[in-house]
Amino acid sequence: MQVTMASAKGDGEENEDGAFAALPGCVAVLDGLSAPRDLPMACIHGTPWLVHQLGTRLVALGGDHDRSLEDVLRTAIEEVNDLHRGTCMLGEEAVPAATVVMLRERPEAFDYLVLSDSVLVLDTGTSVTAVADSRVEDVAKAEIAAALAGRAGTPERAARVSELVARQRGLRNQPGGYWVASTLPEAAAQAITGSVPRGELRRAALLTDGASRLADLFHEATWEQVLELLDQEGPSGLLTRVRAAERSDSDGTRWPRFKVRDDATAAYAVGLS
Repeated sequence: MQVTMASAKGDGEENEDGAFAALPGCVAVLDGLSAPRDLPMACIHGTPWLVHQLGTRLVALGGDHDRSLEDVLRTAIEEVNDLHRGTCMLGEEAVPAATVVMLRERPEAFDYLVLSDSVLVLDTGTSVTAVADSRVEDVAKAEIAAALAGRAGTPERAARVSELVARQRGLRNQPGGYWVASTLPEAAAQAITGSVPRGELRRAALLTDGASRLADLFHEATWEQVLELLDQEGPSGLLTRVRAAERSDSDGTRWPRFKVRDDATAAYAVGLS
């Protein structure tokens, strides 16, 4: 499995995405959940720290083929929790969190895991499938609609986004809510997992929602076209196309979204068959 990656910071102060790879054949892409400054945080470390600590453990633990990817994610969360102890209040809602998408190569198959709204695109040669966990879109719908109303960049819009995040925190990692990688190891059991037999998978893309928006939000490309773009121009070419589309809608009115320019990360895996 050959993997190329690219990541670009959005409108925030730091890039809260992360892309990680390790031999033999394990790659993970994480998208840290942003926290508005006016909301409390019960962790001193911050979201980029969580993404780095979790991502490095995921690809290291993923090299053990006797572990399922669900168990890999559960163990990684437990290990990162140990780093918090004594300094952070892990039982609070206001702790860092991230989406996760993973792909692992084994001699007989490719395993995958998707938790929350990052996207895995799989090309078997006969079909292209996008795998994503969209439960976050099914909760707090009234707050989502309010947060997306109006022009981006206004104080009123920022206040509504803070209200949405406060509401979502109460629904995070709860039955009837949505699930992310944070401090609850049991969230791993809520991930979408599966395997594709070796010989049936040609290529795959792991995308944060800042990169997948070219297809699933802007509808400027199909998933097949996203893969072709990755094939011809690499992950950096995909991100260039995303940024061009964002610039064409600088106030976020054509394509309502929480960030005009989001952190965007893509990993492209080939040589799979």
